[in-house]
Amino acid sequence: MTESDADRDGFREGLESSRGDPRVLAVLNALFSVLFAVMIVQGASLIGALEYRMTTVAGVAVGLFVLTYVMARR
Repeated sequence: MTESDADRDGFREGLESSRGDPRVLAVLNALFSVLFAVMIVQGASLIGALEYRMTTVAGVAVGLFVLTYVMARR
């Protein structure tokens, strides 16, 4: 095995054993939830299913945040 192969194996083991910082995951989850909520509400308002309001976007974002949080827990 060459030196670069040993480095790859060590890097892979480090990635697999790292759980990450939960604060970073929560911030990314919140950011992506808001972005997806904006897209969902805009699309639904284009077809007339929802009215585009910030309260609607906030509600959908909270729902997405909770859903992804629950699904990501181990």
